[in-house]
Amino acid sequence: LRNMSKSYKIRNYDYVLLFMTIGIAVFGVFMIYSAGYYTAVLTGSQWRYVTPQVLGLGIGVVGMILVSGIDYRLFIKPIFGKKINFVYLVYLAAIIMQVAVLFVGVEKNGAKRWLNLGFVQFQPSEISKIAAILFVAYAIYRSRQSLDHFAGFLRVMLFMGPSIVLILVENMSSAIIVSGIVVGMCFVGSRKKLYFAVCLVLLICGGACYIFLGEGFRAERIDIWLHVETNENAHQIKQGLYAIATGGVFGKGLGNSMQKLGYIPEAYNDMIFAVVCEELGIVGAAGLIIAFLVMFWRITWIAIKATDLFGTMICVGVLIQLAIQVVINVAVVTNSIPSTGIPLPLISYGGTSATIMMAEMGLVLSVSAGSK
Repeated sequence: LRNMSKSYKIRNYDYVLLFMTIGIAVFGVFMIYSAGYYTAVLTGSQWRYVTPQVLGLGIGVVGMILVSGIDYRLFIKPIFGKKINFVYLVYLAAIIMQVAVLFVGVEKNGAKRWLNLGFVQFQPSEISKIAAILFVAYAIYRSRQSLDHFAGFLRVMLFMGPSIVLILVENMSSAIIVSGIVVGMCFVGSRKKLYFAVCLVLLICGGACYIFLGEGFRAERIDIWLHVETNENAHQIKQGLYAIATGGVFGKGLGNSMQKLGYIPEAYNDMIFAVVCEELGIVGAAGLIIAFLVMFWRITWIAIKATDLFGTMICVGVLIQLAIQVVINVAVVTNSIPSTGIPLPLISYGGTSATIMMAEMGLVLSVSAGSK
C-alpha cells in the first residue's frame, strides 16, 4: 500500500470497457423510451420513464469516472485503527439500510424494497450487491487459502448471511443475485471445488422446500413455466413469447412493438428483452448479447492483468453479477426457467440499479488503471 500511487498507471485505463458500458446504457435509454412510451403517455408524459433513467445514468457516469480515478487499493487501507477500512463501512451501511427498509420502506406491488430520503428513492438491495463484491473480495485477499476448506467458505457465508436474509425477506430476486455473487467469488477463489458440489445439492433441496412449502405464488410460477400455454396466469410470459416470435430476423422496427401496448405489463422493466426481440429481431437481440459478451471479455482480461488478488476478485464479482442478471433475465423472458424479477443490467428501467452498476464498472476501470 505504501507505493500504491507510484504503481497506479492511468495509461492502462480500459477505454473499450468504458465505451461499451456507456454504449449499452445509451441503447437501454432508447429501449426504455420505446417500450414504455405507451404507458408513459397514459400517465401524462412521454418522458415518464426516460427522465429518471437518464438522471440515474448521469449520476452513475460521474460516479464511475470518479471511482475509476481512485486507486481501488485505498478501499482496504485502514482508516480507523488497524482493523477498520472502507469495505467494512460499506458492508455496515448496507446492513443498516436493509434493516431500515423493513420498517420505513416504501411499499410497491406488495413488497417493501425502496427507501425514500425525500430527495431520492432507491433500493438498498442494490447497495448490498456492491457491498458483497467488496467484502468477499477483501476476505479472499486476506485469506484465500482458507477457502480450500469448507470451514473457510462457511465463515464467509456466516458473515454475508445477515445481508442475504434481510434481502430475502422482501426481495427473493436480489437475494439470488447476492448469493450467486458470494458463492461464485468463493468458487473462483478456492483451489478445491468438491465441497461446492455438495453445497449445490443442499442449495437445490433447500430452494425446492422454500418454493413448494412456502408462499403459494412461488409454486405457481413453476406451474406457469411448465404449462405456459394453458395456465391462465401466464399472461406476461405468453405475451413476451408472442413478441419474440413476431419479431422475426430483423424485427418490426424501433418503436413498432405491438405487445408493449398494454399486453406486456411494465414492458420497460424486466420484460424489456422481449420488446428488443420484437422491434429489432434476432439480429438486434444477438447484437445486444454480443455487446454483453464483449463487456465480459474485457472484465475477464482486466481480472487476469490485475496486480493483486483484491483487484482480481473485484472484477470477478462484477462479472458474476452481470452474468447472473443477463443469463437469468434472458432465460425468464424466453421461458427457459421459471419467472423471477431480475432486470437486464443497464437496459431495464431502474435508476438505482443503473447508478450502482456504473459505480461497479468504475471499480473495474480502477483495477485496469493499476494493472500490469
